[in-house]
Amino acid sequence: MKKHPYGWLQLAIISSAVFLAVIDIFIVNVALPSIRTGLGGTDADMQLVIAMYLLGYASFLITGGKLGDRYGQKRVFVTSMFLFTLASCCCGIAATPFQLNAARFIQGICAAFLIPQSIALVHILYPEHKARIRALGMYGTIAGSASVIGQLLGGIIPDLQGPVAGWRFIFLINLPVGLIAGILALRKLPATPVTSTARIHAGSVALLTAGLMSLVYPLIQGRELGWPLWSIWLLAASFPLLAAFVLLQRKLAEPLIPLQLFRIRDYRLALLATLSYFMVQDSYFLIHAVLLQSGYGLSATATGMLFVAQGLGYVLASLITMRLLGRYGKKVLLAGVGMMVVTLALHMYLFAGGLPGNGTLLPVLFAYGMGCGTVLPSLLTTAMKGIPQPLAGAASGTYSTFQQTAVALGVSVCSGIFFGLLQSGHSYTAAYLPATGLNIALLLLTALFLSRMPGSLPHTSKSYI
Repeated sequence: MKKHPYGWLQLAIISSAVFLAVIDIFIVNVALPSIRTGLGGTDADMQLVIAMYLLGYASFLITGGKLGDRYGQKRVFVTSMFLFTLASCCCGIAATPFQLNAARFIQGICAAFLIPQSIALVHILYPEHKARIRALGMYGTIAGSASVIGQLLGGIIPDLQGPVAGWRFIFLINLPVGLIAGILALRKLPATPVTSTARIHAGSVALLTAGLMSLVYPLIQGRELGWPLWSIWLLAASFPLLAAFVLLQRKLAEPLIPLQLFRIRDYRLALLATLSYFMVQDSYFLIHAVLLQSGYGLSATATGMLFVAQGLGYVLASLITMRLLGRYGKKVLLAGVGMMVVTLALHMYLFAGGLPGNGTLLPVLFAYGMGCGTVLPSLLTTAMKGIPQPLAGAASGTYSTFQQTAVALGVSVCSGIFFGLLQSGHSYTAAYLPATGLNIALLLLTALFLSRMPGSLPHTSKSYI
């Protein structure tokens, strides 16, 4: 058999981007109580640690793809990897919550520039169908593994004792990985050609970023500060800003988001399902990390180990699901959503009586992870069904923008209810139950959108963003 010119080392270099981008979401979830203690931040500051990263990611993801076309994927990949590493160091040495959240926003922007290049490089370096499928399979496995490793390290690292607070190493650990990946990418990846000279419309990027920030930031800080007038005005301003963004896209010859995508009914339904589903995804981890550590007194390490059970369920289900999706279509997704609803109801029942034993809790967490692993990898496949090939890249980027925005909204709204009730004097259990009830309602809404889609879906490879 002829050896492929680009082997495992090049694929490992490319995959380091998704590894770092994913791990920096999951590693923070478990460590947030330790970060709050170390920096003396508020509940809102801790929500922003997640939300600012995701807002930077969502606002610049499509721009990141266009930058690779304009300047070459290798050049943008290497530059973004070094900048991501620098931003991670700034997170690790932050002295105040503001400094940390500013660095997290920049880190999210760098991730948005990295991920499109890594996916494009897989397609460029592995043009043969079989080689590309194997490469994408490994890429997806690394992304899934990063979520489990992130939850484990997010629990273990904050409990480390030493002259430097342990939580700082959840960011500083990116330094050796990022430097090695950047240097190897510079030396081992082939040069990639410029494929577009189209100008990136700065006004579109600015309006999208301002609109998303105006929507999410006051939802988090406004609750913490008792809804001052500025937060209400800023929240109200998000709607005309986003409307102006849409109007601008209609006028541009090469818009950031082609609006004809939204004329495709199944794509619209898939985006609505994505919006409601991903509002649950990270708010679940944030609420449970605070409940287990601050509410029930578990260590970060013990909490991380519990989340690993959920992660293992996710990885197992994701490996099985893609084989079933082509045969059973949306029934697979509906079954996964149903499993999540049932297991979240079991969460509420178990935690209503205090901290359950591991013998009871671990199977429930594992089953919840199985539900996540059934739904999450299949949503992009669902969204991309019926998208014309010329719009495929824009559709994938738009989907990912909705995905990251939804996670930020979930952190601000669902977790905001939890923290708001705590702030008003309710117990952790009393705050937990309505917040989780909202997550169940969002999952039921997801099932409603999915049920209105066609029954059969194409058998394709996983979602990797």
